[in-house]
Amino acid sequence: HLATSLPLPSERDHLRPRIDLIAFMIDIKSKYSLKNVEASLAHVDASFFLGKVCFLVTGVGRVNYCSVEMNAIWKLGEVYCSPVLFCELELEGIRVATAQRLLRMLQICAGHIPGVSALSFGSLMRNSDD
Repeated sequence: HLATSLPLPSERDHLRPRIDLIAFMIDIKSKYSLKNVEASLAHVDASFFLGKVCFLVTGVGRVNYCSVEMNAIWKLGEVYCSPVLFCELELEGIRVATAQRLLRMLQICAGHIPGVSALSFGSLMRNSDD
């Protein structure tokens, strides 16, 4: 399911499926995109930051058109203890690999991978970024 911002409308709460993973998308060419993510973060329960949130940064192949400071993005990952993934949506191979990575993260967060919890996976992701 996609949402342009948080909080989600409450009138359909009873129909909404369980949320296992939140991927915040940041378009590196849009300062508004980063501001929208930052505003939405206030509406996420603190327990989600234990392995169930990631930041997906798009447009990384166009650093010449970058409007968002990379330090601001890295800081989000640090402050919220969440992995930062980079993707160029215009390149099919990278798009497919990113989709597969997100799907695997979702499987882990939903509890479909025995022996791996969202918390332990999140910890592994942060350590592998170094």
